[in-house]
Amino acid sequence: MTLEGRDTADPSAATQPVAPEDAEGYSRGLNPRTIQMIAIGGAIGTGLFYGSGGAIEQAGPALILCYLAAGLAIFVIMRALGELLTYRPVAGSFAEYANEFLGRFAGFVTGWTYWAVWVSTCMAEITAAGKYVKYWFAVPEWVTALAVLAVLLAANLISVTLFGEGEFWFSAIKVTAIVAMIVIGIGVLIFGFGHTTQSTVTNVWADGGVFPHGFGTSLLALQIVVFAYVGVELVGVTAGEARDPKRTLRRAINTLPLRIALFYVGALLVILSVVSWRQFHAGKSPFVEVFEQIGIPGAAGLINFVLLTAALSSCNSGIYSTGRMLRSLSLRQDAPAQLSGLSRRHVPYAGIAASAAMMVIGVVVNLVSPDKAFGYITSVSTIGIIFVWSMILVCHLGYRARVRRGELAASDYRLPGAPLTNAAALAFLGLVVVLLFFSADGRTAIVVGVVWTLLVCAGYLVMEELRKRSSVTEPNAGGANR
Repeated sequence: MTLEGRDTADPSAATQPVAPEDAEGYSRGLNPRTIQMIAIGGAIGTGLFYGSGGAIEQAGPALILCYLAAGLAIFVIMRALGELLTYRPVAGSFAEYANEFLGRFAGFVTGWTYWAVWVSTCMAEITAAGKYVKYWFAVPEWVTALAVLAVLLAANLISVTLFGEGEFWFSAIKVTAIVAMIVIGIGVLIFGFGHTTQSTVTNVWADGGVFPHGFGTSLLALQIVVFAYVGVELVGVTAGEARDPKRTLRRAINTLPLRIALFYVGALLVILSVVSWRQFHAGKSPFVEVFEQIGIPGAAGLINFVLLTAALSSCNSGIYSTGRMLRSLSLRQDAPAQLSGLSRRHVPYAGIAASAAMMVIGVVVNLVSPDKAFGYITSVSTIGIIFVWSMILVCHLGYRARVRRGELAASDYRLPGAPLTNAAALAFLGLVVVLLFFSADGRTAIVVGVVWTLLVCAGYLVMEELRKRSSVTEPNAGGANR
């Protein structure tokens, strides 16, 4: 049966998945302008602005190659997701596709894991926000974290349009900062203005080589690199609320290589040319270091504002995505029914509120261990997003298999080179998992990953038991009136 058959009265259509865009009840309040900026902003976050300082210290100029290699894998993942979204755009994208192509358990695990990824990512971002605000004011980091969470929660509860506009301007600030840094850096390299004394492109390879600490040590930076890319898949979650989703999401994904080349590879190339990699250290933004070295007045305060914006943007996106994912799980009876509630403005208030309540753990972590909070939380996000990205690639293989059997219509937006490109991207993600064993934060992530696996398996068994009981009682309770 083809995809078109799902819209007919064919009795066999009952075996096909129900189109959530018909049942979820969202309003399409995200216009193409907003989606494009969300796609751009999703690729720029605290991992680049803040975490790359420690990554440069660890890997040196080789970090550029790490971002390039990871970027290629991310593009494959996003093209696979784009093909799935063209086939069926839906707000619960990853979990819905896993449920359809790999079975109910896979959908359950994928949905809850993606929810956990963004909950922990938001914890990391409010942790970072506390550090940035402390630059200006002597406010405890946990107080800032709680205030940020409260404000962004309120914004997301009001309407999806308000979320979209907020994310548009957050992303615009981040993009402007990176472009300004690149332009100023190129000016320093060409015209020699500023206070730097040894700004030259040869810094990338002449100051200790591209792999100053060895190839193996440089690979360990991939954990930070992968965390920096968390959020590129967010456009998939917006599918249920995007206007003309098939065309809009396709454009957003097609521009991904340009965004990676400019915002990651291009930015790092300029940074490491203007200032030697030896000047960068964990705990300090490389953007602040570059502007201070050039001698721009008030550079540290300006970039600190941009860093705060990046943290707010990521947390804003996290609250948005976790609310939608919880509601999608609830509609499939993979989460409590109470989480399926929609407000009059078509906002999944129950899922958003529940997610924000869990993010308060990040406030507690900041209170107990503010110095190590960011490292702990980013390692947890990394292992979770690797699993979700892997599921996207496997779901894409499942979709292609059904297309070959004639069960589904082929998309006109295809992943080039599949299934070989799927295998290459999966191998890359597998390498990152292996590398996690070689760092303390990575081993923490592995342990947490094992614990999470046990929890989610137990949760699935509980939900299965509840579904069985519901299927027994509902026919008698509802009768013909249902």
